[in-house]
Amino acid sequence: MVKTISSLQNPFIKQLVQLKEKSKLRKQTGLFIIEGKREVSLAIKGSYRLETLYYYADLFSAAEAAALEPYGIDIIEISKAVYEKVAHRETTEGVIAVAKANDLSLDSLKITSENPLILVAESPEKPGNIGALLRTADAANIDAVIIANPLTDLYNPNIIRSSVGGVFTVPIATGTTSEVIAYLKRNNIAIYPAILQESVAYDSIDFKTPSAIVIGTESTGLTEKWLKDSTTKIQIPMEGKLDSMNLSVAAGILIFEAKRQRKLI
Repeated sequence: MVKTISSLQNPFIKQLVQLKEKSKLRKQTGLFIIEGKREVSLAIKGSYRLETLYYYADLFSAAEAAALEPYGIDIIEISKAVYEKVAHRETTEGVIAVAKANDLSLDSLKITSENPLILVAESPEKPGNIGALLRTADAANIDAVIIANPLTDLYNPNIIRSSVGGVFTVPIATGTTSEVIAYLKRNNIAIYPAILQESVAYDSIDFKTPSAIVIGTESTGLTEKWLKDSTTKIQIPMEGKLDSMNLSVAAGILIFEAKRQRKLI
């Protein structure tokens, strides 16, 4: 028998709401919320462990829920009132899952390519920007995204939503800037920080060997450590009157130039 919950005062529902809203609780419990059919499917394909699945039968059928039982997920039907309380998105598909967070340490990062292409983003602030970076990384099928000095946890519902599930499709790790630099050097990966000072045009660089493209925030750029430990500093020549570019746009230009070069190998 499938369990049902119709009360907003149910402790499981209260926990759902708190997991959605509180980063501290996500970190303490190692749990987070996934909402939407595509996102749940991508999480399963990405080897995330789903502990509980809540569904509203008018939007997500009992048959769809039953199809997930072989994955060992506890399945619970919820009422319309409960669903509207816990849903993060206004337009959604009637399914919310509680999942176990992966270990995002650099030691746990699995890169199988002998010639990796990695995107490093230092201290990105906005969940929307992080989500867009993950979508770009997925589109280019790069080997990993590393967040240096993260300012928000990567299981924030806004990141999952804005990445359209890309958080589950790209290998991800986090660490301090010093840890990330040490990791790249230890693995003989060239470091190409995007910065204006003492830099060369991005399309003059040979990205066909193991490479890490490093981007900073739109407001403050990269910290000094990247300037000292770079292989070569790169820039995207700006022909307009402004001297800044959206983070994900800049990342896309640099990543796809590297991908273009690699197709010529």
